[in-house]
Amino acid sequence: MNDAPKNARPGKKATAPKETPPPTSEASVDKQGKQIFVHHLTRVEGHGNIVVSIDHNDKIETCRWEVPEAPRFFEAMVLGRSWRDIHHITSRICGICSIGHQLASLQATEEALAIRPSEQTHVLRKLALHGENMQSHLLHLGYLVLPDLLNVDSVIPLAQSHPKELKNLIALHRLANEFSRVISGRTTHPQRLIPGGMGKLPTAEELKDIRKQLEDSVPKLKAAAELFAALREKFPDFERPTEYVALVSEAEYPLYWGDIGSSHDKRKPARFYMDTAKEYMVPHSTAKWARNVKQSYMVGALARYNLNHAMLHPLARKVADQVGLTPMSTNPYFNNLAQLVEVVHSVEDSIRHIDRLLTKGLKREPYPKVEPRAGKGVGAVEVPRGLLFHAYEYDDDGRIVRADCVIPTNQNHANIQHDLDELTPTISGKSEAEIELTLSMLVRAYDPCISCSTHLIDMSGQEGGRGVRFVREPKAGESRKA
Repeated sequence: MNDAPKNARPGKKATAPKETPPPTSEASVDKQGKQIFVHHLTRVEGHGNIVVSIDHNDKIETCRWEVPEAPRFFEAMVLGRSWRDIHHITSRICGICSIGHQLASLQATEEALAIRPSEQTHVLRKLALHGENMQSHLLHLGYLVLPDLLNVDSVIPLAQSHPKELKNLIALHRLANEFSRVISGRTTHPQRLIPGGMGKLPTAEELKDIRKQLEDSVPKLKAAAELFAALREKFPDFERPTEYVALVSEAEYPLYWGDIGSSHDKRKPARFYMDTAKEYMVPHSTAKWARNVKQSYMVGALARYNLNHAMLHPLARKVADQVGLTPMSTNPYFNNLAQLVEVVHSVEDSIRHIDRLLTKGLKREPYPKVEPRAGKGVGAVEVPRGLLFHAYEYDDDGRIVRADCVIPTNQNHANIQHDLDELTPTISGKSEAEIELTLSMLVRAYDPCISCSTHLIDMSGQEGGRGVRFVREPKAGESRKA
């Protein structure tokens, strides 16, 4: 599957003769086209390839999004492990979304074992999720997206050409890291978030300090909004009607919990996640793809914005107006604008939650007494790249007998491919450099976490073929659905 030309380098495009059967006549040689092979697309998490076939008239025939990474087997790793360990193991699925994975894991375990966290714990978890959202979005916008908009290959030249703008985004990113450390104990792979509560609380002084830093960040957020508003025209003008899926709630802009919402389907409780995330396999990907009522759907910041924009805080709404983001936006490149809007919302919402905690006073709560028992649970949280599900089944001793993790990028792979299919005819005839940049920007707009999305191997090479599923075989009369 990994048929990179010999001169291909990670992140570099290589132009190679299109692979066709050996020519049998001079005329057939004339009909040969060429390939643009973006081997290991840069400025994304993990490894993915873009393969473009162009005919002799410079018309793009096909464009394929490949995921060649070796599968990872986290669902298998947790089998037989105690409920006390699962959230620590599953946070290692991702170095960027470790807090989100840990919270989805905790939700699933708590539902299965009937553990009821306090209101204070829920508020602290929401703060942890805001910190992670800010960390990831600012990293992506500042270091991975901005170079495309300013016509350079990486963030490094921006230190010379746009030092003020870059330092502003770095300062915001540093604040997000510190915010995560104060709430979760670490900037990644947190230790304070445990089943039923918190292993250690932040102090009131730490909360007051981080609140002041969040409040002081508003001028920097406004400067970032001005920057991206000025660069808005750099995003390609491309629209494709799409199904959007995200958590929805009447109470807030939901990241921590809610029902599963869709722009094209009825609302469902999270425990019915398999009725929305219908996963399948394709031969050229080690990651699963997903569909719901349409041929594909999108999760992530743009999906959340389209479904929940009415719940944004005032400054976030103002920033959305400033950068020209309106619901229902169907331009996938604008996922990056939605990420910026969410950063502003996270700052506003975090200040509100911290005020709530300080007004009530932080209380050290007793460690929850947990009685292991057999049970099933589903966790659903919004992480930076979209909707994340963890589903577990425990035995009588509180050990995992079945696990299923549905990663946001898994759910986006099919939508990326369908976007590429519809985008490529519009850029036929452009230079190879323009084609490569336009397609690479599209994939990067999704902020894909490719490594986290590879969960199984298709041994057959056939669509719908048998994969390796690390789940306990259901007993007679049991349904696989959680």
